[in-house]
Amino acid sequence: MSARSDCAVLLCDLQNDFIHPQGAYGRAGLGVAEVAALPGRLAPLVAAMRAAGGWVVSTHFTLVPGRGGAPFISPHLKQLRPFLGKGDFAPGAWGHANVDELGPADMSVEKVAYSAFYMSRLEWVLNRAGVRRLLVSGIVTNGGVASTVRDAAVRDYEVTVLSDGCAAFDPHTHDVAIEALRPVARIATVAESLALLGGGYP
Repeated sequence: MSARSDCAVLLCDLQNDFIHPQGAYGRAGLGVAEVAALPGRLAPLVAAMRAAGGWVVSTHFTLVPGRGGAPFISPHLKQLRPFLGKGDFAPGAWGHANVDELGPADMSVEKVAYSAFYMSRLEWVLNRAGVRRLLVSGIVTNGGVASTVRDAAVRDYEVTVLSDGCAAFDPHTHDVAIEALRPVARIATVAESLALLGGGYP
């Protein structure tokens, strides 16, 4: 068994519908540079984790289609993002998938709320794979990332948040969220984590 087999990089919601210019958010003009830069920054870490014998796990925000294909959307999300509609974040659709720079993960999990642990199979998958250490990345820092990190911490996973591997829709919100996570997780950069992987993480 690899010395890194209990480690995984967790890619939170780095999907076409969030990031690609032709995705749901891009079409609505909600693309931001900090989010767009994440896949290229994280790709070397993804490759290094696999080379070290660890796992790549992705979460995928999902709008479950109802009758006629119209998705079930929570009221607060509908108010925040009124442009979301049929076909957006639909299971199996192009927009639901990871962006090309990151490609398919070793394991992927649909999520329907901020935390990737809520009503999902994430904990089951991680436990079956023997994963106890998580390097968490993705979007948004103050939403899905923060909720997932806190839920991982109460489940006794050893969590590292990648400070430059996450992003929010504005830098200040990101910085505040990272500081708020220090009591429950280790904070490190992508470069620091790459160096640890190469030298015997952690």
